[in-house]
Amino acid sequence: MDRRNFIQRISAVGCGLVTGPELLLPKSARAAQERDATRQGRNGLSADLVIAGAGLGGCAAALAALRQNLRVILTEETDWVGGQLTQQGVPPDEHRWIESFGCTQSYRELRNAIRDYYKRHYPLTEAARARWNLNPGNGSVSRLCHEPRVALAVLETLFAPYLGGRKLILLLEHKVIGADLKNDRVEALKIRSLRTGHELDLQAPYFLDATELGDVLPLTGTEFVTGAESQKETGELHAPTEAQPDNQQAFTVCCATDYLSGQDHTIEKPREYEFWRDFIPPLRPPWPGRLLDFTYTHPSTMQARRLGFNPDGDTPGAAVNLWNYRRIAHKSNFQPGTYAGDICLVNWPQNDYLLGNLVGVAPEQAARHVERAKQLSLSLLYWLQTEAPRPGIKHGFPELRLRADIVGTEDGLAKYPYVREARRIKAVFTVAEQYVGVAARTQLISKKESEVRAEDFFDTVGIGSYPIDLHPSSGGDNYIDIPALPFQIPLGSLLPQRIENLLPAAKNLGVTHITNGCYRLHPVEWNIGEAAGLLASFALRKGVPPRSVRERGKILSEFQDHIRTQGVETHWPKGPF
Repeated sequence: MDRRNFIQRISAVGCGLVTGPELLLPKSARAAQERDATRQGRNGLSADLVIAGAGLGGCAAALAALRQNLRVILTEETDWVGGQLTQQGVPPDEHRWIESFGCTQSYRELRNAIRDYYKRHYPLTEAARARWNLNPGNGSVSRLCHEPRVALAVLETLFAPYLGGRKLILLLEHKVIGADLKNDRVEALKIRSLRTGHELDLQAPYFLDATELGDVLPLTGTEFVTGAESQKETGELHAPTEAQPDNQQAFTVCCATDYLSGQDHTIEKPREYEFWRDFIPPLRPPWPGRLLDFTYTHPSTMQARRLGFNPDGDTPGAAVNLWNYRRIAHKSNFQPGTYAGDICLVNWPQNDYLLGNLVGVAPEQAARHVERAKQLSLSLLYWLQTEAPRPGIKHGFPELRLRADIVGTEDGLAKYPYVREARRIKAVFTVAEQYVGVAARTQLISKKESEVRAEDFFDTVGIGSYPIDLHPSSGGDNYIDIPALPFQIPLGSLLPQRIENLLPAAKNLGVTHITNGCYRLHPVEWNIGEAAGLLASFALRKGVPPRSVRERGKILSEFQDHIRTQGVETHWPKGPF
Protein backbone atom coordinates (compact mmCIF):
# COMPACT_ATOMS: atom_id res chain seq x y z
CA MET A 1 0.00 0.00 0.00
CA ASP A 2 1.56 3.31 -1.03
CA ARG A 3 1.47 6.37 1.21
CA ARG A 4 -1.33 8.17 -0.69
CA ASN A 5 -3.64 5.15 -0.47
CA PHE A 6 -2.73 4.70 3.18
CA ILE A 7 -3.67 8.29 4.04
CA GLN A 8 -6.93 7.91 2.16
CA ARG A 9 -7.66 4.71 4.08
CA ILE A 10 -6.94 6.27 7.48
CA SER A 11 -9.09 9.29 6.56
CA ALA A 12 -11.90 6.98 5.49
CA VAL A 13 -11.63 4.92 8.66
CA GLY A 14 -11.87 8.09 10.70
CA CYS A 15 -15.12 8.93 8.88
CA GLY A 16 -16.49 5.42 9.23
CA LEU A 17 -16.33 4.67 5.50
CA VAL A 18 -13.90 1.76 5.42
CA THR A 19 -13.86 -1.33 7.63
CA GLY A 20 -11.25 -3.32 5.75
CA PRO A 21 -11.55 -6.73 4.07
CA GLU A 22 -14.14 -9.07 5.60
CA LEU A 23 -14.12 -12.81 6.06
CA LEU A 24 -17.74 -13.77 5.42
CA LEU A 25 -19.46 -15.81 8.09
CA PRO A 26 -22.09 -18.48 7.39
CA LYS A 27 -25.60 -17.12 6.74
CA SER A 28 -26.85 -18.23 10.12
CA ALA A 29 -24.04 -16.36 11.88
CA ARG A 30 -24.62 -13.24 9.79
CA ALA A 31 -28.32 -13.36 10.56
CA ALA A 32 -27.57 -13.61 14.25
CA GLN A 33 -25.28 -10.59 13.99
CA GLU A 34 -27.98 -8.63 12.21
CA ARG A 35 -30.23 -9.32 15.22
CA ASP A 36 -27.47 -7.64 17.26
CA ALA A 37 -24.96 -10.23 18.41
CA THR A 38 -23.94 -7.93 21.23
CA ARG A 39 -27.17 -8.59 23.09
CA GLN A 40 -27.41 -6.97 26.46
CA GLY A 41 -29.13 -8.74 29.27
CA ARG A 42 -29.77 -7.65 32.78
CA ASN A 43 -26.26 -8.56 33.91
CA GLY A 44 -24.28 -9.23 30.77
CA LEU A 45 -23.25 -8.80 27.18
CA SER A 46 -22.44 -11.28 24.45
CA ALA A 47 -20.41 -11.07 21.25
CA ASP A 48 -18.43 -13.22 18.86
CA LEU A 49 -15.17 -12.45 20.65
CA VAL A 50 -14.31 -11.07 24.08
CA ILE A 51 -10.84 -9.59 24.53
CA ALA A 52 -9.57 -8.77 28.01
CA GLY A 53 -6.96 -6.03 27.85
CA ALA A 54 -6.57 -3.20 25.34
CA GLY A 55 -2.80 -3.06 25.16
CA LEU A 56 -1.08 -3.38 21.81
CA GLY A 57 -1.95 -7.07 21.50
CA GLY A 58 -5.56 -6.47 22.48
CA CYS A 59 -5.95 -3.55 20.07
CA ALA A 60 -4.41 -5.55 17.22
CA ALA A 61 -6.64 -8.54 17.98
CA ALA A 62 -9.78 -6.39 18.10
CA LEU A 63 -9.01 -4.61 14.82
CA ALA A 64 -8.21 -7.92 13.11
CA ALA A 65 -11.47 -9.51 14.27
CA LEU A 66 -13.49 -6.41 13.39
CA ARG A 67 -12.09 -6.50 9.87
CA GLN A 68 -13.48 -10.03 9.68
CA ASN A 69 -16.95 -8.68 10.54
CA LEU A 70 -17.02 -10.11 14.06
CA ARG A 71 -18.70 -8.40 16.97
CA VAL A 72 -16.12 -7.68 19.65
CA ILE A 73 -16.13 -6.69 23.31
CA LEU A 74 -12.82 -5.19 24.46
CA THR A 75 -12.11 -4.45 28.13
CA GLU A 76 -9.35 -2.32 29.63
CA GLU A 77 -8.34 -1.55 33.23
CA THR A 78 -7.22 2.03 32.53
CA ASP A 79 -8.95 4.82 30.63
CA TRP A 80 -6.50 4.61 27.68
CA VAL A 81 -6.09 1.92 25.06
CA GLY A 82 -2.62 1.17 23.70
CA GLY A 83 -0.71 -0.53 26.50
CA GLN A 84 3.02 0.03 26.50
CA LEU A 85 2.75 2.58 23.70
CA THR A 86 0.34 4.88 25.60
CA GLN A 87 -0.72 4.06 29.17
CA GLN A 88 2.79 2.84 30.04
CA GLY A 89 4.51 5.66 28.14
CA VAL A 90 7.12 3.61 26.27
CA PRO A 91 8.17 4.59 22.73
CA PRO A 92 8.41 1.58 20.42
CA ASP A 93 11.42 -0.71 20.69
CA GLU A 94 11.90 -2.15 17.19
CA HIS A 95 14.42 -3.89 14.96
CA ARG A 96 16.49 -2.03 12.38
CA TRP A 97 14.47 -3.21 9.34
CA ILE A 98 11.11 -2.04 10.67
CA GLU A 99 10.61 0.65 8.02
CA SER A 100 10.82 -1.95 5.21
CA PHE A 101 9.76 -5.36 6.51
CA GLY A 102 9.53 -7.48 9.62
CA CYS A 103 6.08 -6.57 10.96
CA THR A 104 2.45 -6.84 9.96
CA GLN A 105 0.93 -4.38 7.51
CA SER A 106 -1.47 -3.08 10.15
CA TYR A 107 1.42 -2.32 12.52
CA ARG A 108 3.19 -0.42 9.76
CA GLU A 109 -0.04 1.47 9.09
CA LEU A 110 -0.20 2.38 12.77
CA ARG A 111 3.33 3.77 12.61
CA ASN A 112 2.56 5.68 9.43
CA ALA A 113 -0.61 7.08 10.95
CA ILE A 114 1.33 8.37 13.96
CA ARG A 115 3.67 10.26 11.63
CA ASP A 116 0.76 11.50 9.56
CA TYR A 117 -0.99 12.74 12.71
CA TYR A 118 1.97 14.96 13.45
CA LYS A 119 2.04 16.24 9.89
CA ARG A 120 -1.69 16.99 9.92
CA HIS A 121 -2.04 18.53 13.36
CA TYR A 122 1.34 19.78 14.64
CA PRO A 123 3.22 22.94 13.58
CA LEU A 124 6.28 21.13 12.27
CA THR A 125 9.17 22.89 10.58
CA GLU A 126 9.22 22.49 6.82
CA ALA A 127 12.29 20.27 7.09
CA ALA A 128 10.58 17.97 9.60
CA ARG A 129 7.37 17.86 7.57
CA ALA A 130 9.29 16.83 4.47
CA ARG A 131 10.91 13.81 6.15
CA TRP A 132 9.13 10.58 5.23
CA ASN A 133 10.67 8.94 8.31
CA LEU A 134 9.88 11.73 10.76
CA ASN A 135 10.99 10.94 14.29
CA PRO A 136 9.17 13.58 16.40
CA GLY A 137 11.45 13.18 19.41
CA ASN A 138 14.65 12.27 17.57
CA GLY A 139 15.18 9.77 20.38
CA SER A 140 17.95 7.27 19.86
CA VAL A 141 16.02 4.23 21.12
CA SER A 142 13.54 4.25 18.25
CA ARG A 143 12.92 5.59 14.76
CA LEU A 144 9.54 6.79 16.03
CA CYS A 145 9.79 8.40 19.46
CA HIS A 146 6.49 10.22 20.00
CA GLU A 147 4.06 11.40 22.64
CA PRO A 148 1.67 8.78 24.07
CA ARG A 149 -1.42 10.84 23.28
CA VAL A 150 -0.68 10.75 19.55
CA ALA A 151 -0.71 6.95 19.46
CA LEU A 152 -3.87 7.07 21.59
CA ALA A 153 -5.54 9.43 19.12
CA VAL A 154 -4.65 7.19 16.18
CA LEU A 155 -5.94 4.04 17.90
CA GLU A 156 -9.16 5.80 18.88
CA THR A 157 -9.60 6.90 15.27
CA LEU A 158 -9.20 3.33 14.07
CA PHE A 159 -11.81 2.12 16.56
CA ALA A 160 -14.28 5.00 15.98
CA PRO A 161 -16.38 3.55 13.11
CA TYR A 162 -16.72 0.19 14.85
CA LEU A 163 -17.83 1.90 18.05
CA GLY A 164 -20.34 3.99 16.14
CA GLY A 165 -21.75 0.93 14.39
CA ARG A 166 -21.72 -1.05 17.65
CA LYS A 167 -19.53 -3.71 16.12
CA LEU A 168 -17.22 -2.94 19.04
CA ILE A 169 -18.08 -2.39 22.69
CA LEU A 170 -15.13 -0.86 24.53
CA LEU A 171 -15.32 -1.09 28.31
CA LEU A 172 -12.66 1.15 29.78
CA GLU A 173 -11.80 1.03 33.47
CA HIS A 174 -13.12 -2.51 33.77
CA LYS A 175 -11.18 -5.41 35.29
CA VAL A 176 -11.72 -9.14 34.81
CA ILE A 177 -12.50 -10.70 38.20
CA GLY A 178 -13.87 -14.16 37.44
CA ALA A 179 -14.81 -16.76 34.86
CA ASP A 180 -17.35 -19.52 34.22
CA LEU A 181 -16.07 -22.76 32.68
CA LYS A 182 -17.54 -25.99 31.41
CA ASN A 183 -15.75 -28.97 29.85
CA ASP A 184 -12.46 -27.11 29.27
CA ARG A 185 -14.22 -24.17 27.67
CA VAL A 186 -14.67 -20.65 28.96
CA GLU A 187 -18.35 -19.74 28.93
CA ALA A 188 -18.13 -16.24 30.37
CA LEU A 189 -15.80 -13.72 31.95
CA LYS A 190 -16.99 -11.58 34.83
CA ILE A 191 -15.80 -7.97 34.86
CA ARG A 192 -16.16 -5.15 37.37
CA SER A 193 -16.26 -1.44 36.69
CA LEU A 194 -13.46 0.28 38.58
CA ARG A 195 -15.59 3.42 38.68
CA THR A 196 -18.93 2.12 39.91
CA GLY A 197 -18.29 -1.42 41.10
CA HIS A 198 -20.99 -2.70 38.73
CA GLU A 199 -20.37 -6.25 37.50
CA LEU A 200 -21.10 -7.76 34.09
CA ASP A 201 -20.84 -11.22 32.55
CA LEU A 202 -19.34 -11.32 29.05
CA GLN A 203 -20.20 -14.31 26.87
CA ALA A 204 -18.69 -15.38 23.55
CA PRO A 205 -17.56 -18.45 21.61
CA TYR A 206 -13.94 -17.25 21.98
CA PHE A 207 -11.95 -15.26 24.51
CA LEU A 208 -8.51 -13.64 24.29
CA ASP A 209 -6.26 -12.77 27.22
CA ALA A 210 -4.44 -9.58 26.25
CA THR A 211 -3.98 -8.31 29.81
CA GLU A 212 -0.55 -7.05 30.74
CA LEU A 213 -0.04 -9.74 33.39
CA GLY A 214 -1.98 -12.67 31.92
CA ASP A 215 -4.74 -12.13 34.47
CA VAL A 216 -7.31 -14.34 32.73
CA LEU A 217 -5.15 -17.46 32.97
CA PRO A 218 -5.55 -18.18 36.71
CA LEU A 219 -9.22 -17.16 36.64
CA THR A 220 -9.96 -19.76 33.95
CA GLY A 221 -7.74 -22.48 35.36
CA THR A 222 -5.49 -22.28 32.30
CA GLU A 223 -2.11 -23.83 33.07
CA PHE A 224 0.65 -21.22 33.12
CA VAL A 225 4.26 -20.56 34.07
CA THR A 226 5.87 -17.63 35.85
CA GLY A 227 9.49 -16.66 36.28
CA ALA A 228 12.41 -18.79 35.15
CA GLU A 229 12.09 -22.43 34.13
CA SER A 230 14.90 -24.85 34.91
CA GLN A 231 17.43 -26.01 32.36
CA LYS A 232 16.06 -29.52 32.81
CA GLU A 233 12.61 -28.31 31.73
CA THR A 234 13.65 -26.29 28.70
CA GLY A 235 17.15 -27.45 27.72
CA GLU A 236 18.15 -23.81 27.40
CA LEU A 237 21.76 -22.71 27.50
CA HIS A 238 21.10 -19.78 29.84
CA ALA A 239 18.33 -21.22 32.02
CA PRO A 240 19.07 -21.74 35.74
CA THR A 241 19.66 -25.20 37.18
CA GLU A 242 16.50 -25.02 39.29
CA ALA A 243 13.17 -23.45 38.39
CA GLN A 244 12.66 -20.00 39.91
CA PRO A 245 8.97 -19.04 39.49
CA ASP A 246 9.40 -15.88 41.57
CA ASN A 247 12.41 -14.67 39.58
CA GLN A 248 10.85 -12.13 37.22
CA GLN A 249 12.12 -9.14 35.28
CA ALA A 250 11.94 -5.69 36.83
CA PHE A 251 8.98 -3.50 35.93
CA THR A 252 9.13 0.27 35.60
CA VAL A 253 6.75 3.14 36.34
CA CYS A 254 7.66 5.68 33.69
CA CYS A 255 7.28 9.45 33.70
CA ALA A 256 7.87 12.35 31.33
CA THR A 257 9.84 15.53 31.93
CA ASP A 258 10.76 18.57 29.93
CA TYR A 259 13.69 20.94 30.47
CA LEU A 260 13.17 24.68 30.88
CA SER A 261 16.49 26.49 30.98
CA GLY A 262 16.88 28.93 33.86
CA GLN A 263 13.79 27.74 35.76
CA ASP A 264 13.43 25.75 38.98
CA HIS A 265 10.81 22.97 39.02
CA THR A 266 12.17 20.88 41.88
CA ILE A 267 9.48 18.58 43.23
CA GLU A 268 8.80 17.91 46.90
CA LYS A 269 11.23 15.37 48.28
CA PRO A 270 9.68 11.87 47.94
CA ARG A 271 9.07 10.12 51.24
CA GLU A 272 11.34 7.17 50.28
CA TYR A 273 14.06 9.34 48.80
CA GLU A 274 16.81 8.45 51.27
CA PHE A 275 16.18 4.74 50.77
CA TRP A 276 16.41 4.92 46.99
CA ARG A 277 19.30 7.39 46.97
CA ASP A 278 21.40 4.93 48.95
CA PHE A 279 20.04 1.74 47.39
CA ILE A 280 22.57 -0.69 45.87
CA PRO A 281 20.86 -3.40 43.78
CA PRO A 282 21.59 -6.89 45.22
CA LEU A 283 22.45 -8.53 41.89
CA ARG A 284 24.68 -11.23 40.41
CA PRO A 285 27.10 -10.18 38.89
CA PRO A 286 27.29 -7.13 41.19
CA TRP A 287 25.85 -3.75 40.21
CA PRO A 288 28.73 -1.22 40.15
CA GLY A 289 27.35 1.00 42.92
CA ARG A 290 24.23 2.92 43.84
CA LEU A 291 21.20 2.64 41.57
CA LEU A 292 20.77 6.42 41.45
CA ASP A 293 23.97 7.12 39.61
CA PHE A 294 25.09 7.43 35.99
CA THR A 295 27.14 4.22 36.15
CA TYR A 296 25.38 0.96 35.43
CA THR A 297 26.15 -2.58 34.27
CA HIS A 298 26.70 -2.99 30.54
CA PRO A 299 24.04 -5.59 29.60
CA SER A 300 26.39 -7.65 27.39
CA THR A 301 29.83 -7.32 28.99
CA MET A 302 28.73 -7.01 32.64
CA GLN A 303 31.36 -4.27 33.02
CA ALA A 304 30.65 -0.90 34.63
CA ARG A 305 29.54 1.59 32.00
CA ARG A 306 29.20 5.34 32.31
CA LEU A 307 26.01 6.99 31.07
CA GLY A 308 25.69 10.66 30.34
CA PHE A 309 22.93 13.13 31.12
CA ASN A 310 22.88 16.58 29.56
CA PRO A 311 19.71 18.23 28.20
CA ASP A 312 21.87 21.06 26.82
CA GLY A 313 24.11 19.01 24.54
CA ASP A 314 26.60 16.18 24.26
CA THR A 315 28.19 14.14 27.03
CA PRO A 316 31.81 13.48 26.02
CA GLY A 317 33.12 10.11 27.18
CA ALA A 318 29.69 8.71 28.04
CA ALA A 319 28.17 5.75 26.20
CA VAL A 320 24.66 7.27 25.93
CA ASN A 321 23.12 10.62 26.75
CA LEU A 322 20.06 9.51 28.70
CA TRP A 323 18.23 12.72 27.87
CA ASN A 324 18.28 11.88 24.17
CA TYR A 325 17.64 8.17 24.60
CA ARG A 326 13.84 8.23 24.95
CA ARG A 327 13.22 11.87 23.97
CA ILE A 328 9.65 12.01 22.64
CA ALA A 329 9.52 15.67 21.54
CA HIS A 330 12.52 17.49 20.08
CA LYS A 331 11.66 21.18 19.85
CA SER A 332 13.85 21.58 16.76
CA ASN A 333 11.23 19.59 14.81
CA PHE A 334 8.55 22.18 15.56
CA GLN A 335 7.94 25.84 14.76
CA PRO A 336 9.67 28.19 17.25
CA GLY A 337 7.64 28.62 20.41
CA THR A 338 5.67 25.37 20.04
CA TYR A 339 7.64 23.67 22.81
CA ALA A 340 9.38 25.49 25.65
CA GLY A 341 11.82 22.59 25.85
CA ASP A 342 12.40 19.04 24.76
CA ILE A 343 10.38 16.26 26.42
CA CYS A 344 12.01 13.05 27.59
CA LEU A 345 10.38 9.79 28.68
CA VAL A 346 12.15 8.43 31.77
CA ASN A 347 12.50 4.66 31.41
CA TRP A 348 16.11 4.00 32.32
CA PRO A 349 18.15 1.48 34.34
CA GLN A 350 17.81 3.79 37.35
CA ASN A 351 14.04 3.34 37.72
CA ASP A 352 13.74 -0.40 37.09
CA TYR A 353 11.99 -1.80 40.19
CA LEU A 354 13.29 -5.22 41.28
CA LEU A 355 12.23 -5.59 44.90
CA GLY A 356 9.05 -7.54 44.14
CA ASN A 357 6.69 -8.91 41.52
CA LEU A 358 3.23 -8.10 40.22
CA VAL A 359 2.26 -11.75 39.65
CA GLY A 360 2.35 -14.57 42.15
CA VAL A 361 1.67 -12.23 45.07
CA ALA A 362 -1.46 -11.00 46.83
CA PRO A 363 -3.16 -7.98 45.20
CA GLU A 364 -2.36 -5.71 48.14
CA GLN A 365 1.30 -6.73 47.92
CA ALA A 366 1.38 -6.02 44.18
CA ALA A 367 -0.17 -2.62 44.84
CA ARG A 368 2.53 -1.94 47.42
CA HIS A 369 5.22 -2.77 44.87
CA VAL A 370 3.64 -0.39 42.34
CA GLU A 371 3.58 2.36 44.97
CA ARG A 372 7.25 1.77 45.80
CA ALA A 373 8.12 1.76 42.08
CA LYS A 374 6.45 5.16 41.85
CA GLN A 375 8.55 6.35 44.77
CA LEU A 376 11.63 5.11 42.94
CA SER A 377 10.79 7.09 39.80
CA LEU A 378 10.02 10.23 41.77
CA SER A 379 13.23 9.75 43.76
CA LEU A 380 15.17 9.48 40.51
CA LEU A 381 13.67 12.75 39.32
CA TYR A 382 14.41 14.48 42.64
CA TRP A 383 17.98 13.17 42.55
CA LEU A 384 18.39 14.50 39.01
CA GLN A 385 17.05 17.87 40.11
CA THR A 386 19.13 18.19 43.26
CA GLU A 387 22.16 15.88 43.48
CA ALA A 388 23.08 14.48 40.08
CA PRO A 389 26.58 15.44 38.88
CA ARG A 390 26.46 18.24 36.34
CA PRO A 391 29.31 19.44 34.12
CA GLY A 392 30.53 22.90 35.12
CA ILE A 393 28.06 23.23 38.03
CA LYS A 394 28.18 21.65 41.46
CA HIS A 395 25.15 19.40 41.05
CA GLY A 396 21.54 19.04 39.98
CA PHE A 397 19.22 19.94 37.10
CA PRO A 398 16.35 21.88 38.74
CA GLU A 399 15.19 22.90 35.25
CA LEU A 400 13.58 19.47 34.82
CA ARG A 401 9.79 19.68 35.03
CA LEU A 402 7.51 16.69 35.64
CA ARG A 403 4.91 16.56 32.85
CA ALA A 404 1.79 14.94 34.26
CA ASP A 405 -0.21 16.04 31.22
CA ILE A 406 1.93 13.92 28.88
CA VAL A 407 0.92 10.68 30.62
CA GLY A 408 -2.57 11.83 31.61
CA THR A 409 -2.34 11.44 35.40
CA GLU A 410 -2.41 13.64 38.48
CA ASP A 411 0.81 12.34 40.00
CA GLY A 412 2.83 12.66 36.79
CA LEU A 413 3.54 8.94 36.57
CA ALA A 414 2.31 6.59 33.87
CA LYS A 415 -1.17 5.11 34.24
CA TYR A 416 0.19 1.57 34.37
CA PRO A 417 3.59 0.03 35.03
CA TYR A 418 5.72 -0.98 32.06
CA VAL A 419 5.55 -4.75 32.42
CA ARG A 420 8.26 -6.88 30.81
CA GLU A 421 7.14 -10.29 32.00
CA ALA A 422 3.70 -11.81 32.54
CA ARG A 423 2.19 -15.20 33.23
CA ARG A 424 2.79 -17.43 30.21
CA ILE A 425 0.55 -20.25 29.04
CA LYS A 426 1.71 -23.84 29.10
CA ALA A 427 1.38 -24.16 25.36
CA VAL A 428 1.09 -26.92 22.80
CA PHE A 429 4.54 -25.70 21.71
CA THR A 430 6.91 -23.49 23.68
CA VAL A 431 9.60 -21.38 22.02
CA ALA A 432 12.89 -22.02 23.82
CA GLU A 433 16.28 -20.39 23.46
CA GLN A 434 17.63 -23.11 21.16
CA TYR A 435 15.13 -22.07 18.48
CA VAL A 436 16.10 -18.38 18.37
CA GLY A 437 19.28 -17.63 20.38
CA VAL A 438 22.46 -17.29 18.33
CA ALA A 439 24.78 -19.22 20.66
CA ALA A 440 22.26 -21.94 21.54
CA ARG A 441 21.18 -22.32 17.94
CA THR A 442 24.76 -22.52 16.71
CA GLN A 443 25.51 -25.20 19.27
CA LEU A 444 22.37 -27.15 18.36
CA ILE A 445 22.88 -27.36 14.59
CA SER A 446 26.71 -27.24 14.54
CA LYS A 447 27.11 -24.46 12.02
CA LYS A 448 29.00 -21.19 11.93
CA GLU A 449 27.15 -18.26 13.45
CA SER A 450 27.10 -16.52 10.06
CA GLU A 451 25.19 -19.48 8.60
CA VAL A 452 22.66 -19.93 11.37
CA ARG A 453 19.01 -18.97 11.08
CA ALA A 454 16.23 -19.30 13.62
CA GLU A 455 13.98 -22.35 13.51
CA ASP A 456 11.63 -22.38 10.52
CA PHE A 457 8.32 -23.28 12.16
CA PHE A 458 5.82 -25.12 9.95
CA ASP A 459 2.97 -23.31 11.72
CA THR A 460 4.38 -19.76 11.58
CA VAL A 461 1.84 -16.97 12.02
CA GLY A 462 4.19 -14.00 12.21
CA ILE A 463 7.73 -12.77 12.65
CA GLY A 464 9.81 -10.55 14.90
CA SER A 465 13.34 -9.60 15.79
CA TYR A 466 14.97 -8.35 18.96
CA PRO A 467 17.85 -9.46 21.21
CA ILE A 468 17.01 -11.67 24.17
CA ASP A 469 16.99 -8.69 26.52
CA LEU A 470 16.19 -9.45 30.16
CA HIS A 471 16.44 -6.59 32.63
CA PRO A 472 17.65 -7.14 36.22
CA SER A 473 15.25 -9.39 38.06
CA SER A 474 13.53 -9.79 41.39
CA GLY A 475 15.52 -12.98 41.89
CA GLY A 476 18.83 -11.14 41.81
CA ASP A 477 19.95 -11.65 38.21
CA ASN A 478 21.74 -8.76 36.57
CA TYR A 479 21.10 -8.20 32.87
CA ILE A 480 20.84 -11.25 30.61
CA ASP A 481 21.50 -9.95 27.12
CA ILE A 482 21.88 -12.61 24.42
CA PRO A 483 22.02 -12.09 20.64
CA ALA A 484 18.95 -13.56 18.93
CA LEU A 485 18.13 -14.34 15.32
CA PRO A 486 15.14 -12.91 13.42
CA PHE A 487 12.43 -15.34 14.49
CA GLN A 488 8.92 -16.60 13.75
CA ILE A 489 5.84 -16.85 15.96
CA PRO A 490 4.57 -20.45 15.85
CA LEU A 491 0.85 -21.08 16.06
CA GLY A 492 1.51 -23.74 18.68
CA SER A 493 2.70 -21.05 21.08
CA LEU A 494 -0.80 -19.49 20.96
CA LEU A 495 -2.59 -22.70 21.95
CA PRO A 496 -3.10 -23.65 25.62
CA GLN A 497 -2.58 -27.34 26.26
CA ARG A 498 -6.12 -27.88 27.59
CA ILE A 499 -8.51 -24.93 27.43
CA GLU A 500 -10.20 -24.89 24.02
CA ASN A 501 -11.47 -21.37 23.40
CA LEU A 502 -9.04 -19.06 25.22
CA LEU A 503 -6.01 -17.68 23.37
CA PRO A 504 -3.12 -15.49 24.54
CA ALA A 505 -2.85 -12.17 22.73
CA ALA A 506 0.12 -10.43 24.36
CA LYS A 507 3.29 -11.43 26.23
CA ASN A 508 1.50 -14.44 27.74
CA LEU A 509 2.10 -16.84 24.83
CA GLY A 510 4.13 -20.04 25.02
CA VAL A 511 7.65 -18.69 25.48
CA THR A 512 10.14 -19.19 28.30
CA HIS A 513 11.59 -16.71 30.76
CA ILE A 514 14.57 -16.46 28.40
CA THR A 515 12.73 -16.09 25.08
CA ASN A 516 10.20 -13.72 26.60
CA GLY A 517 13.12 -11.30 26.36
CA CYS A 518 12.74 -11.08 22.57
CA TYR A 519 9.00 -11.76 22.17
CA ARG A 520 7.83 -8.93 24.46
CA LEU A 521 8.40 -5.81 22.33
CA HIS A 522 5.88 -3.59 20.53
CA PRO A 523 5.73 -5.03 16.97
CA VAL A 524 5.86 -8.63 18.20
CA GLU A 525 3.09 -8.10 20.75
CA TRP A 526 0.99 -6.49 18.00
CA ASN A 527 1.63 -9.48 15.72
CA ILE A 528 0.72 -11.95 18.49
CA GLY A 529 -2.57 -10.13 19.08
CA GLU A 530 -3.37 -9.84 15.38
CA ALA A 531 -2.68 -13.55 14.83
CA ALA A 532 -4.89 -14.47 17.80
CA GLY A 533 -7.74 -12.30 16.55
CA LEU A 534 -7.50 -13.78 13.06
CA LEU A 535 -7.29 -17.31 14.48
CA ALA A 536 -10.45 -16.86 16.55
CA SER A 537 -12.39 -15.50 13.57
CA PHE A 538 -11.08 -18.26 11.27
CA ALA A 539 -11.95 -21.00 13.77
CA LEU A 540 -15.41 -19.52 14.21
CA ARG A 541 -16.03 -19.44 10.48
CA LYS A 542 -14.69 -22.94 9.84
CA GLY A 543 -16.40 -24.45 12.84
CA VAL A 544 -13.18 -26.07 14.11
CA PRO A 545 -11.27 -25.51 17.36
CA PRO A 546 -7.99 -23.56 17.08
CA ARG A 547 -5.95 -26.66 17.93
CA SER A 548 -7.36 -28.41 14.85
CA VAL A 549 -6.19 -25.55 12.66
CA ARG A 550 -2.63 -26.46 13.57
CA GLU A 551 -3.12 -30.22 13.46
CA ARG A 552 -4.81 -30.43 10.06
CA GLY A 553 -2.33 -29.50 7.35
CA LYS A 554 -4.84 -28.37 4.74
CA ILE A 555 -6.65 -26.09 7.18
CA LEU A 556 -3.36 -24.75 8.51
CA SER A 557 -2.24 -23.84 4.97
CA GLU A 558 -5.59 -22.17 4.36
CA PHE A 559 -5.22 -20.15 7.56
CA GLN A 560 -1.66 -19.11 6.75
CA ASP A 561 -2.70 -18.08 3.25
CA HIS A 562 -5.52 -16.06 4.76
CA ILE A 563 -3.42 -14.18 7.28
CA ARG A 564 -0.92 -13.33 4.55
CA THR A 565 -3.75 -11.69 2.60
CA GLN A 566 -4.35 -9.64 5.75
CA GLY A 567 -0.77 -8.33 5.65
CA VAL A 568 0.82 -10.71 8.18
CA GLU A 569 4.39 -11.60 7.22
CA THR A 570 5.06 -15.23 8.12
CA HIS A 571 8.67 -15.60 6.90
CA TRP A 572 11.78 -13.46 6.88
CA PRO A 573 13.37 -12.77 3.48
CA LYS A 574 15.96 -15.29 2.40
CA GLY A 575 19.63 -14.39 2.39
CA PRO A 576 21.44 -11.71 4.37
CA PHE A 577 19.57 -8.56 5.30
